[in-house]
Amino acid sequence: MANILVCDDERSICELLDIALRRENYRVETVNSGEAAKRKIDGALYDVIVTDIKMPNIDGIEVLRYAHQASPDSAVILITAVDDLEAAVDAVKAGGASDYIRKSPGLVDEIKLAINRALEKVILSKQNFALRRDAATRNSLDNIIGVSPAMEKLKQTTRTVASTNSTILIYGESGTGKELVARAVHVCSPRDTESFVSVNCGAFPETLLESELFGYVKGAFTGANQNKRGLFEVADGGTIFLDEISEMTLPMQVKLLRVLQERTVRPVGGTREISTDVRVIAATNRDLDGLVAENTFREDLYYRLSVIPIRVPPLRDRREDIPLLVNHFLKKYAPAAGKSILRVHPQALDSLCGYEWPGNVRQLENTVERAVALEMTDELHVELPAERPKTKAAGANGGGAMPGASSASGAILPEGVDMEKYVAQIERSLLQAALNRSHGVQTRASELLGISYRSFRHLMKKYDV
Repeated sequence: MANILVCDDERSICELLDIALRRENYRVETVNSGEAAKRKIDGALYDVIVTDIKMPNIDGIEVLRYAHQASPDSAVILITAVDDLEAAVDAVKAGGASDYIRKSPGLVDEIKLAINRALEKVILSKQNFALRRDAATRNSLDNIIGVSPAMEKLKQTTRTVASTNSTILIYGESGTGKELVARAVHVCSPRDTESFVSVNCGAFPETLLESELFGYVKGAFTGANQNKRGLFEVADGGTIFLDEISEMTLPMQVKLLRVLQERTVRPVGGTREISTDVRVIAATNRDLDGLVAENTFREDLYYRLSVIPIRVPPLRDRREDIPLLVNHFLKKYAPAAGKSILRVHPQALDSLCGYEWPGNVRQLENTVERAVALEMTDELHVELPAERPKTKAAGANGGGAMPGASSASGAILPEGVDMEKYVAQIERSLLQAALNRSHGVQTRASELLGISYRSFRHLMKKYDV
């Protein structure tokens, strides 16, 4: 449902347009001055603004300029009389106004047509934004690679639930391909012609996540210089994928729950609700049942999200799919690297199939990409990731020392020690030990080390773990 703002100092015009546009199922607000229009623009997001040009104090051209700065996504339609027609034409030519309508007996019908044209451009702009944000090609079931019973069951479930509008919660370890499944659900659904918008809930602090999801109005916070549509509005008619939903804070969980219940969003700093028709697919690599029991995840939100639960199996539980995946990644990366690698060495393939893959398909892909980059022949040889060292048992060297710290007392003398390298070695060992203990689940590993998930990811990147 489009949001329309009508501004005209003639109350009869406002009342006429209010009645006519509401019959077209638009949400309409009317004001009788340019000052009031500017205040409305500051407090809400409008798809179309219809304003008369000739008004006392602040005229329609000034309203147009203000809207162009504060709410650039809003289309502006000017209502003009004969004596100010030139100003309206100039505004359209300059690119500020979408259209102009001369006051005449057919005013209402012409404004309806102009609004329809403007909304078509607004919808196209939203779709283009989503396409720019998500440059990856559309994925379908064909992109979910695997013929194992577990994957065939997953594909069948995806086909079955795609035709519904129910909320889906996807479970799976890190790197199993949860977003790929979400995209497949979207592409197989009646919403496939609309936007698929993906957002990682663990990548934003609470305040930034709220404005990213719900949008904001000018002046809502420092740096909010213009109105901005949220991702829920961008995804209207389509699908929004909320990855790492378990990382969302409790206050944000309350706000998301309200969106799921009411099917409306309120931009940060805004004064009105915006209706949305969005299918929500969430994903997590953590045990939400356990988080609910620990009171770190809301039980009511959990039930709202898990209407249809889907579990993506880890790679170690479908080893028969590894040769298919290796071949897929080889075909993907060899041409990109300008290499003619025809096959995988049998011994290398046996090693790949026997490895545990704590990082799942993502780790396998990275391993193949690295092997392709280093290969000098037409046959792929693969060096498996180093086994993560086990933590030493308590008392093995005098009682529960940290990994890598057993020789700390003697390492300084007599020749000294490179303290920076030594500390880095300890930190890297701790990261590997935590990942080994948590079976590759990074959020759990960060908890074992008592650091934030963001700090954990930073250290992994720093030490190339």
